[in-house]
Amino acid sequence: MKGRILGASGISVSEITLGAMMFGAVGNDDHDDSIAIIRTALDAGVNLIDTADVYSGGESEVIVGKALRGRRDDVVIATKFGLPTGDDANQRGASPRWIRRAVENSLRRLDTEWIDLYQLHRPDHATGIDETLATLSDLVREGKVRAVGSSTFPAELIVEAQWAAERGGHRRFVSEQPLYSVLTRSIERAVLPTARRHGMGVISYSPLNAGWLSGRSDPAGSHRAGSRPSMYDPAVPGNQAKAEAVRQLTLLATEAGIPLPHLALAFVLAHPALTSVIIGPRTHDQLTSLLGAADVILAPDVLDRIDEIVAPGTDLNPDDNYNATPPDLLDAALRRHLN
Repeated sequence: MKGRILGASGISVSEITLGAMMFGAVGNDDHDDSIAIIRTALDAGVNLIDTADVYSGGESEVIVGKALRGRRDDVVIATKFGLPTGDDANQRGASPRWIRRAVENSLRRLDTEWIDLYQLHRPDHATGIDETLATLSDLVREGKVRAVGSSTFPAELIVEAQWAAERGGHRRFVSEQPLYSVLTRSIERAVLPTARRHGMGVISYSPLNAGWLSGRSDPAGSHRAGSRPSMYDPAVPGNQAKAEAVRQLTLLATEAGIPLPHLALAFVLAHPALTSVIIGPRTHDQLTSLLGAADVILAPDVLDRIDEIVAPGTDLNPDDNYNATPPDLLDAALRRHLN
């Protein structure tokens, strides 16, 4: 397993990250089995584990903490905060008040004294980024956090956060965690070039596009299909475009002599802005299969064929990026005067 430096943090991370979203009630609720999967990944050379306080209501962090007992110093733990963890309006976002509570909760569940990479899960449009960075900087100084990052930030907010850090003398985001796959390439337009320009690492998620690139004959068989059925509705034009692209990509993978999931992961890692790609296995078999992609390097002609199938910078189904929709597009009052 190759290692890459995460932005300007100086932290070396494996180019494959173990995502822990599927550990707990929403995926694999067998703690012992989940722990065994985590330890198998570590034995294979994975040293970065990504989780979040909202995954299975915090259960994922608990499982990760159990799995790392006796191995904590050898592992880079990344977790996230910001999405709602309760009905209280103050149990979410990036306010100093909530960050203080959220980090203590995560430290307790992870059973650790520090978090290597603490990431804002989504932009908080109600809190000034200067307030957020000031509090995160305090956590770094206190030794509770080693580095801070963002997730699903558009290019303009990445730049705003970098400027705010420079103006205020705060710790800056050293990484960004975006959605990226062969079928969802819009971040190639601005997010990835912006991250490179500011020396940020990039840890991308959903390389298999929630099962579309898993190699299954029916992507709706994905464990996550129940939460977003529209993502698999064959009547949606964007899904029709994805189905045709998957057909062509499957043929290309066969010609290249590799499984479709390996082609999908290798494609993501081929981008020079990428530091690591997150895989989210629920079972041992899924983990073993995905780890095999670590040694795959796509030839230039294969990458050219992928560009012909899915044009650079495009999302075949724009709704796949629903989490990145800014409030200005959702709230009519932010777009026009209402009488």
